[in-house]
Amino acid sequence: MPLQLLRRALAASAQRLRPPAAPCTEPRGARPCSLAACSSYRLRDALHPLWQSELSVSGGTRQSPINIQWRDSVYDPHLKPLKIHYDPTTCLYIWNNGYSFQVEFDDSADKSVIMGGPLENHYRLKQFHFHWGAINEWGSEHMVDSKVYPAELHLVHWNPVTSTSFEDAVMENNGLVVIGVFLKLGAHHAGLQKLVDALPAVRHKDAIVEFDVFDPSCLMPSCPDYWTYDGSLTTPPLTESVTWIIKKTPIEVDQNQLEEFRMLLFTSAGEEEKRMVDNFRPLQPLMNRTVRSSFRNHHLLNIETRPSELAHQHSP
Repeated sequence: MPLQLLRRALAASAQRLRPPAAPCTEPRGARPCSLAACSSYRLRDALHPLWQSELSVSGGTRQSPINIQWRDSVYDPHLKPLKIHYDPTTCLYIWNNGYSFQVEFDDSADKSVIMGGPLENHYRLKQFHFHWGAINEWGSEHMVDSKVYPAELHLVHWNPVTSTSFEDAVMENNGLVVIGVFLKLGAHHAGLQKLVDALPAVRHKDAIVEFDVFDPSCLMPSCPDYWTYDGSLTTPPLTESVTWIIKKTPIEVDQNQLEEFRMLLFTSAGEEEKRMVDNFRPLQPLMNRTVRSSFRNHHLLNIETRPSELAHQHSP
């Protein structure tokens, strides 16, 4: 696709999804009070207006992100393994949309799809993006037992069986599936490096660069375990159309790779520079939802069986 046509498509998309400006009214207690989470609120005034404003859907009962409580998640033996097939040639470009960098894919055919898991049919990959913090102590949108990761990957898919386009699927119940993958500080991630190397070209808002032959399955952890729940988009229009699949195991990236994320800007060329950091939405209430897991809760079993095991070891 010619770059000029891509720019026009992006401009139209940005206009549709741009939220109205509003003063910061987000309650400070939206995320659980841990040292990392509470400290992050000192930086909220510097955030993009997308996360400063009070963002909500009237009457919404399934908003995202959430804090996944391992103890309260319910093992569902009917959940299937998630099957992923991404065609690297469907990757098109990277662009800085003003609140993250987004990698877009050709979704005109069933070439890059997922199936299985909690899904009744296949879903097409539309794009992926990340959320991250100014430092390593916070950045992910979801939490697990109030644990925060420095970044989180979101791979966004839509349902071609019930919708004719991604834009239609955004407004449909269960029209979207988002796979969430946590990033933690550790070893260098070779698969991510090609993407990191391209980031300087999209440092400013609205910058776009062609990016082809990339397989995002390299960003998936090898462990197949996941949680799933019914939720929403975490950016406007915040529609409650998302089946979330949150991978249990994070992937490792090194410090230099995370720092390249933080070199991006919320601002356009020629404007006063504002670093693109802390681009996450605060936690939302679980309400009456159930988080299901594809794996047995051995973490909980180990905790509960440990006292009896110790008693047995000390018995005469």
